[in-house]
Amino acid sequence: MLGRRGRPGLIGLAARTAVVAGTATAVSGGVASRRQRNDQEAAEAQAWQAQQQQQAMDAAAAQAVANAAPAAQQAAPAAPAAPAAPGGDLLGQLTQLAALHDRGVLSDEEFAAGKAKLLG
Repeated sequence: MLGRRGRPGLIGLAARTAVVAGTATAVSGGVASRRQRNDQEAAEAQAWQAQQQQQAMDAAAAQAVANAAPAAQQAAPAAPAAPAAPGGDLLGQLTQLAALHDRGVLSDEEFAAGKAKLLG
């Protein structure tokens, strides 16, 4: 019997469908794994950046505490208060002072002294 010509039979059609479906699954799996790898790298980069920002904030807080302790001890009651900085800068300094207090870096007394110094 000679080979069949023309349209493929039922088995040939099923085999072709299986090959197409397998190829589509392999391609979509590769795309998904690539996307997952890219998402993982982006998450690691964000975590590293957040860690660097936290370290910088911790260093700034430690420096502020170190600078605030001697300044509070050396402050003379007769010394005139420095004029307040422009409004936007004053608000930023007060916000930073409150953030340090909320994190527990500054005690209530240090916070009150810093606020009084900023407000004049």
